[in-house]
Amino acid sequence: MGLQGITYLIVGATFALYIGIALWARAGSTKEFYVAGGSVHPVLNGMATGADWMSAASFISMAGLIANMGYGGGLFLMGWTGGYVLLAMLLAPYLRKFGKFTVPQFVGDRFYSKGASTVAVICLLAASLTYIIGQMTGVGVAFSRFLGVSNTMGVFIGMAIVFVYAVFGGMKGITYTQVAQYCVLIIAYTVPAIFISLQLTGNPLPQLGLGSDMAGTNVALLTKLDQVVTDLGFGKYTTMTRLSQLNYFVYTVSLMIGTAGLPHVIVRFFTVPKVRDARASAGWALVFIAILYTTAPGVAAMARLNLHNTTYQYKIMGNEKAGVAQVDDLDLFDSNNNLVYEDRPAWMKRWEVTGLLKFNDKNGDGRIQYYNDKNESIKDKAAAAGWAGSELTVNRDIMVLANPEIALLPNWVIALVAAGGLAAALSTAAGLLLAISSAISHDLLKEKFMPDLSEKGELMAGKIAMACSIFVAGYLGLNPPDFAAGTVAIAFGLAASSIFPALMLGIFSRTMNKEGAIAGMLAGLGITMLYVFAHKGLFFIKGTEFLGLFGGKANFFFGIEPNAFGAIGAVVNFAVAFAVKRMFPAPPEEIVALVESVRIPRGSKEIGGAH
Repeated sequence: MGLQGITYLIVGATFALYIGIALWARAGSTKEFYVAGGSVHPVLNGMATGADWMSAASFISMAGLIANMGYGGGLFLMGWTGGYVLLAMLLAPYLRKFGKFTVPQFVGDRFYSKGASTVAVICLLAASLTYIIGQMTGVGVAFSRFLGVSNTMGVFIGMAIVFVYAVFGGMKGITYTQVAQYCVLIIAYTVPAIFISLQLTGNPLPQLGLGSDMAGTNVALLTKLDQVVTDLGFGKYTTMTRLSQLNYFVYTVSLMIGTAGLPHVIVRFFTVPKVRDARASAGWALVFIAILYTTAPGVAAMARLNLHNTTYQYKIMGNEKAGVAQVDDLDLFDSNNNLVYEDRPAWMKRWEVTGLLKFNDKNGDGRIQYYNDKNESIKDKAAAAGWAGSELTVNRDIMVLANPEIALLPNWVIALVAAGGLAAALSTAAGLLLAISSAISHDLLKEKFMPDLSEKGELMAGKIAMACSIFVAGYLGLNPPDFAAGTVAIAFGLAASSIFPALMLGIFSRTMNKEGAIAGMLAGLGITMLYVFAHKGLFFIKGTEFLGLFGGKANFFFGIEPNAFGAIGAVVNFAVAFAVKRMFPAPPEEIVALVESVRIPRGSKEIGGAH
């Protein structure tokens, strides 16, 4: 059976499993729909959280970003894992003890205001919808390659499948589906990584392979990669940082506190029976997430080296038959060493169909030149070789999915990665849709506009909200503001600037009143959206950017990029909240007592939907 047939078989089998589980465990009540009845074991909840967390950004895009950014890409690893420590220590147990199953409910009750709850819904929708755009970008990449269709068609197919199993399952179905999806995606990520690490370094653990010597040589893998990328004009892989140290720090903090403020992750801790289980769930989630996150740097470095290796017919990594034993023996600027385009491997042809890998023969020699043509220091060398610019355009989001193909691994491994990529993107999309659904149907409709809405009517409203969200996210996923992980980083910034400070103040400040909390959320979200939209366009619509109002210079605030601005938004949120608090009366005594009781680690309330 060929690659396409095996791919259909493995992906089809995993989808049959997910949909079967969703139908077996489908929700029969709003409590089961939103928080799985509050009865999920911490280890299973940790796995489900891992799948919910390890989205298309983690599985498909993160290693691609690290491969492109080198050492600078480490901020994603630190931010996205560090945030779980914050969540486990500062938020999860207290929110579980509070006994509500959505973030807006907590905000509404703690700040004794339906207005505060409505503002929280707006913040939640802004973060969640932006996050789903990133997932749909990833879904499009995965489906387009493995069904052999265009990226646009891939997004449409993904929209249909997400709709089916998110709408019919609810949180109960999604939780058990995500346990299965975690198993699929972690096997799909680690198996190829083990194969490739063995190929390149002889070490089966990619975590150790990253620091090992290349197989049969005394040259370390990272030393060889540094040499290749710097010779071709790219930044040094092991020392390259993201713009500036300040930007690097702020970006990491934004991802950390954004993680702790993401509504679809927080709601996971309402699905366990006890407060102690909420903390245990966060711990297990961190263990399951760490398996992928410690593998990613090795995958990234090996994928980058493999990609450069592919563009030379006499291999960078040594080819005794061609008389090239070491990288030093190969002149990277000798055009005779470049791969002839007509002889390109099958994986390149397959990815060209998707439009995510493109070749433009700028000098007409029929060979592939791939280098950093913006680096002035190598322009003379490139000109002497007859090169007229870099001719290969590689979308960063394809690196993980293409890696096993580039390394010529068996077809079943390539198909397994397809299944893992789809599991990652779809599991997170489902969790996000549920957060959006509960915010609209429960927190807006039932609590604010239609208090007499029946449970059946609320479920139907939630499903309609999901369908509308899928449509919006799919449309924007066709024209995303950034690569999958970049788009997701913007979502984290929005959560960091609005939701995280409100939760922290709600739990740890007895004196924070509703006026301070509302003003803080609006200020944090507003300033972050202003900065992001100035760079990315109003509601991410290309052509509507307004950097001209700020002098026309990108990253105009101390060189901080829009994806990292959430941390600045959070500082604004806290500052405005404390300033406004002083102008209005203190919260009622019963609210102060409530804050005290939530912080005492004994007992937990039954999770309830009503105020």
